[in-house]
Amino acid sequence: MDSPAEAVSPPPCGERRRMKMRGIRGAITVDADEAQSILDATKRLLTEMTERNGVELDDIASVLFSMTPDLHAAFPALGAREMGWVYVPMLHFTEIDVPRSMPRCIRVLMHVETDRTQQEVEHAYLDGARELRPDIAAKNPQ
Repeated sequence: MDSPAEAVSPPPCGERRRMKMRGIRGAITVDADEAQSILDATKRLLTEMTERNGVELDDIASVLFSMTPDLHAAFPALGAREMGWVYVPMLHFTEIDVPRSMPRCIRVLMHVETDRTQQEVEHAYLDGARELRPDIAAKNPQ
């Protein structure tokens, strides 16, 4: 039996890094408060987030969605469910209504298990939401 110190020691040099829980951020805008627009944008954003980070479905612990108050035609999680994400826990929130904030915006915080460091995680800001984080959007042209 391993001692407690051996059980938590880092892997030898050259072996795969230990998996950790990380958050991946993403955001996208839609042109109108229409169900299909929300679902299509959600699918596009989630696909981009998972592809950029090499995330497989079983790596996803949970997903939090927020939408600006001007969006309410559909739940983004329905788009994820249509992608086959039937066992991923998901929750929705309304973004706070800050004056002059970006309209018609869907934001995502995806919790995943990965061996990437915080600095290696690639967040995805698409379409009009690129303005939210131009520093990140510039690293990942559309």
